[in-house]
Amino acid sequence: MSRPRPVSRPARASAPDSCLRPLTAAVRAVSLAGIAAVTVGGIAQAQWGGGWGFNRGGYASTAQQGADYGMSEVLRAQGTKNVLDSQAAKNWQEAKTLDIQNKLRWTETYFEMRKVNTEARAAAAGPPVTQEQAIRMAKMAAPARLGSTRLDPVTGHISYPLVLTQDVYKPYRDRLDHLFAERAASGGSLRFEQFQDIQMTVSQFIDALTKRVNDYPAGDFGSARTFLDSLAHEARMPAG
Repeated sequence: MSRPRPVSRPARASAPDSCLRPLTAAVRAVSLAGIAAVTVGGIAQAQWGGGWGFNRGGYASTAQQGADYGMSEVLRAQGTKNVLDSQAAKNWQEAKTLDIQNKLRWTETYFEMRKVNTEARAAAAGPPVTQEQAIRMAKMAAPARLGSTRLDPVTGHISYPLVLTQDVYKPYRDRLDHLFAERAASGGSLRFEQFQDIQMTVSQFIDALTKRVNDYPAGDFGSARTFLDSLAHEARMPAG
């Protein structure tokens, strides 16, 4: 049994390469242009068509228009930054001014309070003391001078209160008797060293008396203490 012979189809005429090359280049150019248009349009629509930025509702139809939109937003953002910086500087200056004013008011209040306090103290203290008043008050505060029966201006003999005649006080009495005898012999004058010696001896005499304050009646202790104060004061006064 013989096999059937295949039917031969007419051969397809093939275009020469020189004819296909221009067509292929044209297809590629159209394809790249379409991709670029879709990409730029999509970016522009995403950035400017969705209501963002200054150009709300606008769409970039070309790459140049999208770039222009972007540049306008950059400039707008820079302007907004400048306005905010200016406002911040203004707020800082106002805060600094208020701080200085508060410090000034605090200082003025402080010195005003000091002035009021000083004036109140002066009003409570009364008028200042004159020189004559000071001398008069000093004389009133000074111990009374000893009469000639207590301190002989001619011999310098001292008549002590009974409490001070105890043997425990003999060293102080002997020293004071000697110093006042020298004072009387010199006509009532004293050298500075003698004056200091009298003041120191009287001070020691008072200390010794005070240690025994509980041994004496209050009146006797007071009389003895006043006598010693007057004796120390006599050293400052002329004899007689």
